Amino acid sequence: MNSPVRAFRSVGGTPLVMTRGAGARIEDADGNSYLDYVGSWGPLILGHALPAVVAAVTYQAARGTSFGMTSELEIELARMIARAMPSIEMIRFVSSGTEAAMSAARVARAATGRSYLVKFSGCYHGHADPFLSEAGSGLATLGIPGSPGVPEAIAGLTINLPYNDSEAVERAFTRYPARIAAVFVEPIAANMGVVAPEEGFLQNLREITRREGALLVFDEVITGFRVAHGGAQALYEMRPDLTILGKIIGGGLPVAAYGGRRDLMGLVAPLGQVYQAGTLSGNPLAMRAGIETLRKLESPGFYEALAARSKKLTDGIATIVAEHGYPACVNAAGSLGTLFFTPGPVRNFEEAKRADTAKYAKFFWEMLERGVFLAPSQYEAMFVSAAHTDADIDATLSACAESLAAAFAA
Repeated sequence: MNSPVRAFRSVGGTPLVMTRGAGARIEDADGNSYLDYVGSWGPLILGHALPAVVAAVTYQAARGTSFGMTSELEIELARMIARAMPSIEMIRFVSSGTEAAMSAARVARAATGRSYLVKFSGCYHGHADPFLSEAGSGLATLGIPGSPGVPEAIAGLTINLPYNDSEAVERAFTRYPARIAAVFVEPIAANMGVVAPEEGFLQNLREITRREGALLVFDEVITGFRVAHGGAQALYEMRPDLTILGKIIGGGLPVAAYGGRRDLMGLVAPLGQVYQAGTLSGNPLAMRAGIETLRKLESPGFYEALAARSKKLTDGIATIVAEHGYPACVNAAGSLGTLFFTPGPVRNFEEAKRADTAKYAKFFWEMLERGVFLAPSQYEAMFVSAAHTDADIDATLSACAESLAAAFAA
């Protein structure tokens, strides 16, 4: 494994080796075809190998794969993102979400002269040292509370709080007055399974950070261009100080970004003295794929159609659960969804951890046998793409009904 989220440790068995994808389907090395709800963990909102994206990448590959210098493509993609997200006045492209989160933390500390960061248990901001305690995604899947190799002095500067708990945030700022540089949050959590913010939670974070002189950082690596064209910040009418992006803005190629207020991003070298660099940052292949993807997302009605199809799936699963009285619940937001094997509700990481992961593992294999590929972890999202058809959703719901019956009969 080159990434632990690809392992099947939490569901058992041997991980699949994939060879190709087309539309809503993915094929393994044994020639088995599956309806895919992983979507490379989120970037493939248009589905696998969309001809227009493939053509754009092929065209660029013939012109050059990397220059080590600025290209017009970086400027074009930056403008597209800034139009969709007005909070981003300046942006810096990097190669991974981890790099973007790490860099945003550095900017926040430089801007405020403070050292402490607040994050929320179960949220995942990449694998940089400050963010590895009580994190979601692979750490939640494998039951890793932190990571060896992170010095206590660094881990001690991160304050973990329960998601959806504004009072805990207030207490943290009281305990660490004028010492917290930033609050990092997934505006819709998607790395402990999907957990939406309760009413007022994000607005309270904005109010508290502004009052206390700290920055509010939205990690929209998953939600950016996924839940709305302007991301979760558009959906909830929010304006964070800094935003972290990834996944969809690369159209399936490796790219991420961090951006925000001009005065903050102006601290980054070469304009300022906060150093961050990357030879492959703004890679032309990734820029070209991102531009083509974002063009497709600007089509009128795109998000409404995607949300309707996603709702058909998650509502359908919830109906199956309710009709049979299974101890499970469905959380959903836009084209993201999670079937938790716990009665719920699931509003934070502690409640997510009540899920029966053994039961999920049984469900995972039952679905796989019926030709549906889900994340090999209870703590990840299902991603619906524009390539999924109504017939695909119907087939998935049929498989789900049979798989749940088999899982709960075991």
